[in-house]
Amino acid sequence: MQNPPMHIHRDWRGLPAAARGATVAMGNFDGVHRGHRAVIDAARAARPDAPLGIVTFEPHPREYFARLAGREELPFRLMNAEARANRLARHGVSQLYELPFGPTLAGLTPEDFAREVLAEGLGVAHVTVGEDFRYGRSRAGDIRTLVEAGQRLGFGVTAVPLLETDDAATSSTAIREALAGGRPRDAERMLGHWHRIEGEVIHGEKRGRELGYPTANLALEGLHLPKLGVYAVLVDVLEGPDKGNYAGVASLGVRPMFGENAPNLETFIFDFDGDLYGRHISVALVDYLRPEAKFEGLEALIAQMRRDEDQARRILAAA
Repeated sequence: MQNPPMHIHRDWRGLPAAARGATVAMGNFDGVHRGHRAVIDAARAARPDAPLGIVTFEPHPREYFARLAGREELPFRLMNAEARANRLARHGVSQLYELPFGPTLAGLTPEDFAREVLAEGLGVAHVTVGEDFRYGRSRAGDIRTLVEAGQRLGFGVTAVPLLETDDAATSSTAIREALAGGRPRDAERMLGHWHRIEGEVIHGEKRGRELGYPTANLALEGLHLPKLGVYAVLVDVLEGPDKGNYAGVASLGVRPMFGENAPNLETFIFDFDGDLYGRHISVALVDYLRPEAKFEGLEALIAQMRRDEDQARRILAAA
């Protein structure tokens, strides 16, 4: 069954009638992991007669408050907004409310948020959240206050317990730890899908092409960095004449061979000869092959790249 098209709304005010009345899951949904999907499934089950929606925030509230306090914080997001929207669409979400998080939202009391945003703005039929969800100014709102607000304002509320996987809670924090340790398969078990880095292919230095390994380059700005090194990957080209699914090998790192230090993701797609500049792709990290290294010369580098390609092909053929 094909999922309905997804509509993205970036405000809660002035919505058309067709965008109101959804049953919604509410949270940040960074990674859209198994725990998040339990919250989404609960929203779907609570009101199967209503459109399925997501209430989330952009930028992430943690990013907003860090900037407000003048704090330097390492990037922590598993997904950018584009990747999150793509993943949510795959789960049948038809209304994505990507609310602008700034002084207005941050300043609303829990009661004001429930009334102005959920009831009057979105006209929600039902709200589901994780059992640890907090909202409103100073994070003063919790499940109890949300249930009470729903009773007054006419929407239902469901709290979903945290999901346990292999005797540990599935969380974005645990997934970040697995990725930082070079364990993408452990991350996949918690996510329920491969961890993916998505975005527009940008121009690089084109050294890969000169070495016989042309790469599609993605920026990593704002994203949590998995362990630097070389990975076996699966690649989805999301648009254009070459749209489809491919396999490849990718280097995630700072290119020590050439003295550069801005991390990016350089992906060599097997048996591919298209032009992807400006196209949007999605790269799934499947297996960690080795750390980054600095080689004595180009011949040694090319020989290692051939070994990386052979190893990645074997892994992906068995996946």
